Amino acid sequence: MTDSDSELFLGIYNSFARQELIKTLGAKLTKVLPSEVHIEQPFSNHISQHHGFVHAGAIASVIDSACGYAALSALPEGRDVVTAEYKINLLRPAI
Repeated sequence: MTDSDSELFLGIYNSFARQELIKTLGAKLTKVLPSEVHIEQPFSNHISQHHGFVHAGAIASVIDSACGYAALSALPEGRDVVTAEYKINLLRPAI
């Protein structure tokens, strides 16, 4: 890993820590590699929907952040990303 990589990854960790929605969801950044970011979302009743499962909106928010940071880690220094569009298919609750 180069010093530039270290700076980028530190920047991702710092940016993640400033996301208020992510804090509200209780999600944690657990791994940052080139083009790969892992975020864990623990279950909590305050983000569940009427059937008791984690709300799809919470899941989508975590997916959006993970994909954005993974893309950012692959870009040249000084570049940034924002989500323009994405789609997820939820086939059934994860039990």
